[in-house]
Formats: sequence, C-alpha cells, structure tokens
Amino acid sequence: ECPLCLLPQPPEAFPTLASCTHRSCRACLEQYLRLAVSESRVPVSCPHCPAALQPADVHRLLPEPALRDKYEEFLLRRLLVADPGTRWCPAPDCSPPRARFLVTWSCVGLGVPREGCGTEFCYHCRQPWHPDGPCAAVPPAPSLATPTAQLAQPEELAHGEALAQAEAEDIKVCPRCSAFIMKINDGSCNRMNCTVCGCLFCWLCLREISDVHFLSPSGCTFWGKRPWSRTRRILWQLGMVLGAPMVISLAAGVAVPVITIGIPIYMGRKVLAGGPGSRRSSLSGCQQCLSVTSSVLLSLFVSPIITALTVGVGVPLMLTYVYGTVVLSLCR
Repeated sequence: ECPLCLLPQPPEAFPTLASCTHRSCRACLEQYLRLAVSESRVPVSCPHCPAALQPADVHRLLPEPALRDKYEEFLLRRLLVADPGTRWCPAPDCSPPRARFLVTWSCVGLGVPREGCGTEFCYHCRQPWHPDGPCAAVPPAPSLATPTAQLAQPEELAHGEALAQAEAEDIKVCPRCSAFIMKINDGSCNRMNCTVCGCLFCWLCLREISDVHFLSPSGCTFWGKRPWSRTRRILWQLGMVLGAPMVISLAAGVAVPVITIGIPIYMGRKVLAGGPGSRRSSLSGCQQCLSVTSSVLLSLFVSPIITALTVGVGVPLMLTYVYGTVVLSLCR
C-alpha cells in the first residue's frame, strides 16, 4: 500500500531512492516532483523525511523534459547563489544566470559574454564596463524626497508614503542572496524560507535563524507584524527572571499529580474501550477486568518514573534558559 495515496500497488510500482529507504508509488512521486519543481522547491526532499533526493532519481521520475530543464536551472541558481564569487548578469533578458570572475587587480572586472547577450559589466559595481576609471557611486533610486515628488499635492504625497510603507512591509530581500520576497498579509508566521537559496530567516529582523529564534529574548514574535520595542522586551525579560521560580514551581506542582494519576486513568480507559472488531470484545467480563487491572497497576509503577524524568529534565532546562540566555540578553 502506498503511504501517500493509500492504494494497493504491485511491488514493481515502488521505485527505490538512493537518498533514503522510504517507498511511495511512482504516480505519487511523479506528482510530488511536478509540484516541487514548479514551486522551485529545489533541492527536492523526500516526501517522508528531510533527505534530499538525488538528481539521478529526479531525472528518472520526472517524465516531462521541460520540468527536468527547470530542475537543472534551479539547481544551478542555488549553486551560484551560495558562491560568494558569483555575479548576476544585469541584462534583463539574460538567462540562465552566468558567473562573473575578477580578472584584474584593479577595481574592474569583465564578464565573459554569452551568446545572445554580450553584456559587459563591472564585477564590483555591476554597472556597464568602465575600463578607464574607478567604480562610480550608484545613484540612489528616485524617492518621495526628490524635487519632482515635492511638487505633488499633500494628499498625493501622503498616499504615496502610505503605499511605499505598505510595499516595504510586504516586500523584503533575503539576507543571504538578496532575492526579493513578498509576504502575503494573511496572518501567516514570520518563519520564512527563501526558495532561491534555501535560507531560513525571520521576516521581522531579516536574520538567518534556527528553530529556537522565536523562543529567544530577541523581541521577534512568531505571528506579530513587528518586533517588540526595547522597553517591552526588557520588561518581559525582567518579569521572566523574577517570576521564573514561582512559575516553574507551580508548573511542576501541577505536572506531578496530573502525570502520576492521569497515565493510569488513560491506560485503564484505553484498555476498557475495546471496539466491536477488536480482540478485547471477545474476552469475558472477568478477563476484561483482569486486563484493565493489570494495565492500571503497570501504569502506577511506570508513571512515577515518567514524572521524575519529566520534572528532573524540564525544570533544569527552564532554569538554564531563564538564568542563562535571558540574563545574558539583559546584560547586553
């Protein structure tokens, strides 16, 4: 049975993958690869685990030549973005991207022209090739502060400022590859993943993050629209430091009886609730009572061990976080 479509399939319908041991039917894998490549989620991971599929497997399972070409182009883009010596061709119609390399010790470098493009530009400033002089400063983009914009009416100026602010909040650049990324204001989280370079970053502070970024005292919230202010962040951290002993003691005091008593009750109800088609329904009343009693007694023996492990590991971790990470953040 395929774990994706839940349909029975013959053994030859499950292709092997070089990256992992998971198996899915060929039809599901082909559809999964079509969607992943169309959405530029390259490298493509296994549908069951984070292991990246090998390019040979992707080429073998992708039936359309156009999708295979897209897959190769996305892989090339990902490789070039990760290379700090790569420069993108500034010509608007140049595709696929080309790597530019520095060829002199001066501040100029010439790219190798590609057939059909022929654009020559400076390696450093990405402006047209200027062999007779140093790199010139790039002129700033027109803004609302320019004299032309100052001639506009106040209402138009305010409307333009509002639009510029809205665009600045909705469109940002990736901190690693500087690709433009737009976030739809639909209440989604601030954990962003760049589809060009695979960078995982925070939408609020635009820094590359780990999985514990929103748990750290950085002021960035998982669903908020902007980070906390410095005053609010300091007050929250002071409250954590001062109130941690009472909160942790209260949480441990609630967790101990809940786990100790709740596990036997849960196991007893679980064993007692035998469905009509289960093996439990064929037992007699005495056998069911004996089975429930044995499961409850076993749970009474195991639940204190689980409680001790939960409290013994969780309390030191919380204390270490509060009086380690939070205190260091306050000191900074």
